[in-house]
Amino acid sequence: MRTDSTETNLPSETGGTARPLRRGRFFLFLLIAALVTGADLGTKRFFFDRLGFPSGNAEWVVRDVFGFQTSLNPGALWGVGARQTAFLSAVSFAALAGVLFWLRAEGGKSLVVLVSLALIAGGILGNLWDRLALHGITWPPGYADHIAGTPIHAVRDWILVMIGTYHWPNFNIADAALVCGVALMILRVLLTPAPKRGDGEKGATEQL
Repeated sequence: MRTDSTETNLPSETGGTARPLRRGRFFLFLLIAALVTGADLGTKRFFFDRLGFPSGNAEWVVRDVFGFQTSLNPGALWGVGARQTAFLSAVSFAALAGVLFWLRAEGGKSLVVLVSLALIAGGILGNLWDRLALHGITWPPGYADHIAGTPIHAVRDWILVMIGTYHWPNFNIADAALVCGVALMILRVLLTPAPKRGDGEKGATEQL
C-alpha cells in the first residue's frame, strides 16, 4: 500500500479556499494604493495652493454643475463625527488592518478583490494623512473657536458638484477611490454566480 501524501494533499491545493498571495499581486496592490494616495495628496495640495484657504468661492468648469471649491471636513462622510479626530483615526487604522487581512485571504484568488482593496486602502491613507494634520495647514487668525497657528485636523476637499439646486458635499480623490472600491466589491458579489456542486476546484482557481 502507498503511503505518500501526494494524493491526499492535492485537493487542498486546488480545491481549498486558501491561495497564497504572490509577490506580483502584492506589488500590484501596493502600486495601485500608492498611486491613489499620491494622486489624492497631490491634487489636494494643487487646488489648495491655487484657490487658497476655504472661503466659499468656486471656480466653475461647467457653471452651477461642476467645479472646484476648497473646504475642510473635520468629520467623515457628510461631516459625520465632526471633531472626533482620535476616534476617526482609530477607525481608519482598523479599516487598514481589515483590508490587509482581506487581501491575504482573498487577494490571491481574485484580481477584482485585490484592485478593490487597493482603491480602498489608497482612499483611507489619503484622508488619514489629512486627519492627522500632516498636510501642514493651520488655523489663520480670526476664528473665534480656534487658536491661530494650531494644526487643522480635517480632510481637504476640492471637488464641487451640483445636482440641480442641491450642493453635493465637496469631496476628493480619496473619497472617490473609496466609493469605487466598495462599488466594485458589491458588483463582484452581485455578478459572481454561485458555485455548482462539483465545481469547487474550478471555482477556487477562477474567481472574479
